[in-house]
Amino acid sequence: MAPGLSTTSNAWLSLPAYESATSTHGANIRHYGKVNSFENVRTQLPSDWKVSRPGEADVSDLTVLLRRHEQAAKGSPSASFESIEADVTGKNAEACDHVMVRDAEETVRGWASVHDRAAGRVLGAVTVDTELDDSTADTIAASLYEWTQQASVKIGRERGLTQTQLDSGAFADDKRQQRWLESAGLELVRSWWQMSRPVTPAEGADGALPPARDEVVIRLVRREADGLPNQSDLRVVHTILEASFADHFNSHRESFDEFLLRLRADPGHRWDHWWIAEVADEDADADPSISETLPTGALVGTASGGSEDEPAGTYVAYLGVLQSARGHGAAKALLNAVIADAAQRGRNRVDLEVDADSPTGADGLYLSMGFETNYTTQSWHKYLAVPQD
Repeated sequence: MAPGLSTTSNAWLSLPAYESATSTHGANIRHYGKVNSFENVRTQLPSDWKVSRPGEADVSDLTVLLRRHEQAAKGSPSASFESIEADVTGKNAEACDHVMVRDAEETVRGWASVHDRAAGRVLGAVTVDTELDDSTADTIAASLYEWTQQASVKIGRERGLTQTQLDSGAFADDKRQQRWLESAGLELVRSWWQMSRPVTPAEGADGALPPARDEVVIRLVRREADGLPNQSDLRVVHTILEASFADHFNSHRESFDEFLLRLRADPGHRWDHWWIAEVADEDADADPSISETLPTGALVGTASGGSEDEPAGTYVAYLGVLQSARGHGAAKALLNAVIADAAQRGRNRVDLEVDADSPTGADGLYLSMGFETNYTTQSWHKYLAVPQD
């Protein structure tokens, strides 16, 4: 444990906040450069501690900080250098901003980030070193949560909103983080099961997994001659996911441009991890020589990088089936497709997240297919008024 720190200052500390955003292709896609504006956050950090916006040289230290937090909170680390780099200085940095706290010995002790996730919704995350004493950790956390709220309000103002939602979270067993969230005025609104299914090499063979029903066709998003994905198929995926999640908890509409930008920013993004499910049109000509199918489901997967602690796997980022087409086994067929693909790639598992109170009963499907819950996470929300200049 780090020693208690008694040298404190009651001065206001300036933490970096958002600069103005620009819009491209009619979507509120944000492009940030060097921070040129600041907002004050009340703090009692030690006078010789430093607050700054992290850069490329800080990614390794942030990775160590987050992995240590994950180890303490859920029993195993999973954060990767690549994912943090993407958020801090990579493709996802266009929609994110960060603030970092270092102590007098230059050790990173705290980190907060905000992600402009969609109109009316900002993801905020705060990580504080588990090796700090409770008093110092509480002070850092309070300051960083205040910064996330100020940054969220500024995002809402740039989007022209009168209210925005700060969406943060905690692991279900992390009482320390939950205490900070509650102190910052956020409320626990949902729990999520983080599930995983082991994959064996044999499941990559033809016929190893149950086939889709006769009326269901599973295919990858088509690729053009230059290797890029077919734009029409990408729009189909976006439309299906927007429609299928419309009745889900905390659904926020996201433009096609924002959707693609965010998913492509993921280090695990692969175009050959996007599937479409088509179901035979019941109103089509009864002539058996005519086959007409309609796109009704979509699955977007990503590659989960391996490490000494965790071998490579596949993560199901999205799985959606139109409500009007549910009951044909399209979701199960999509899952079998991604399981077989993972096996063929030599991966050892498929991971996903499911709402513990899912209105579709998706958890029952996952359990029936061999998925088990590894740990549980929580969503905490706070609605923030956005005063206009």
